[in-house]
Amino acid sequence: MRLQGKSAIVTGAGSGFGAGMARKFAAEGARVLVADINQQAAAEVAAEIGGVACTVDVSNDTSVAAMAKQAFAEFGQLDILVNNAGVTHLPTPMEDVSCDDFDRVLNVNIRSIYLTACHFVPHMKANGAGAILNIASTAGVSPRPNLNWYNASKGWVITASKAMAVELAPFGIRVNALNPVAGETPLLKSFMGEDTPEIRAKFLSTIPLGRFSTAEDMGNAACFMCSDEASMITGVAMEVDGGRCI
Repeated sequence: MRLQGKSAIVTGAGSGFGAGMARKFAAEGARVLVADINQQAAAEVAAEIGGVACTVDVSNDTSVAAMAKQAFAEFGQLDILVNNAGVTHLPTPMEDVSCDDFDRVLNVNIRSIYLTACHFVPHMKANGAGAILNIASTAGVSPRPNLNWYNASKGWVITASKAMAVELAPFGIRVNALNPVAGETPLLKSFMGEDTPEIRAKFLSTIPLGRFSTAEDMGNAACFMCSDEASMITGVAMEVDGGRCI
């Protein structure tokens, strides 16, 4: 019960890695706000783990403000914030990605972290404690062709996490990132363009351990990084990638 007595928000927790992290946090004793743009998905995961469902558009300031209000009403304080919600554009030459797709990637992957910082960092500063975990990607370390603007957004997440860590350390707030490789999530088909045995084999050939990341892998890593066991770890972008970035 490494998170006993802690309260946590996990965005994008209605499916994939986010759901895995929410499940692990709850199993380790945390009260979890399961936040997702898909209301039904959030409700299902929350019901499964005894958490609280929250419908949120993480790219919208008003929506994030409402999530903060709900979290403080439910928990009184927030100990852990996981910025997991993310999107990608389809594999496309960089100059052919539409403006709408570009804006969506930046709004969900980047603006969301700015917005949650605006609404939760002052609270954590006042408490003198907190753990923020931003979900980046191996794409921010070792980019794949034709995912240019997604790669760039995740590189931003890594740099932002390190900058946040330096600025917030004097206030007792730790900030880290995780870099997963592709996994069995709703985004997998988008990364690959199409889901065929041949394309899967090509992806897996770049991962030395020979498998995709799982929701359980991410839950285990996130639980450690947000627990007191990691109290000396801040500003780290930890790869959970089976050796992909070696």
